[in-house]
Amino acid sequence: MSEYESIAQRYIDTWNEKNADKRRAIVDELYTSDATFTDPLVAVTGPEAIDQVIGGAQEQFAGLEFTLGPVDGHHDIARFTWLLGAPGAEEPLVIGFDVVVLEDGRIKHVHGFLDKVPG
Repeated sequence: MSEYESIAQRYIDTWNEKNADKRRAIVDELYTSDATFTDPLVAVTGPEAIDQVIGGAQEQFAGLEFTLGPVDGHHDIARFTWLLGAPGAEEPLVIGFDVVVLEDGRIKHVHGFLDKVPG
C-alpha cells in the first residue's frame, strides 16, 4: 500500500469510527493543527471542527458506511473516490471525490467534491 493509499484509508476510517474518543484521536493524529476541510456543504478549520463535521455526517447517515475507491497521488497531493452506502448494498447513496494536500505526512487541506447525492 502506498503512502497515499494509507492516508486515504485512515481518512475513511475516521468517517467510519463511531466511538467519538477514538475518532478524535485519529483526527488529531491524521490532520495538522491548522488543517482545513472544504466541500460543497461546509468549510472549517482545525481538527476539532473537522471532527464535528464527521460526527454530524455520522448522525445524518446513521447505519451507512464509507468505503474507499481508487487512490492516486504525487508529491504532497492525493486524490481518491469514496462511496457512502449501506453495508453490502450494490449502489452507494453518495459518491464523492476528495483531494488532500499533505504536510509532513499529515493532512493539511481537504478539498471535497460530491459526484452523486440523493435527490
